[in-house]
Amino acid sequence: MTDWVVRALALVAGLVLGAMFFGGLWWTVRKAVASRNPALWFSGSLLVRLALAMAGFYAVGNHHWDRLLMCLLGFMAARLIVIGLTGPAGSATKGSTQGASHAP
Repeated sequence: MTDWVVRALALVAGLVLGAMFFGGLWWTVRKAVASRNPALWFSGSLLVRLALAMAGFYAVGNHHWDRLLMCLLGFMAARLIVIGLTGPAGSATKGSTQGASHAP
């Protein structure tokens, strides 16, 4: 394969890894808030998400810095996409402090 095809595939792989990592984080936060033991959710999710991301970066990079860089760019782009889809932090409480049970 040509270099640009391999780099494009590395970018797509980074998008997939980032979507799994940050989508998994969003899912974990939603589940942990309603859980009786949120520390278990967060620690277990962190281990699984980090293991998947690190294994993915290792497999995609394969001792090539350009592939690793493209994968990282895709990973960071996926973060922006997930934030755009799920909304920024605090968007649910912005402008509405009525009924808040904690200090600002």
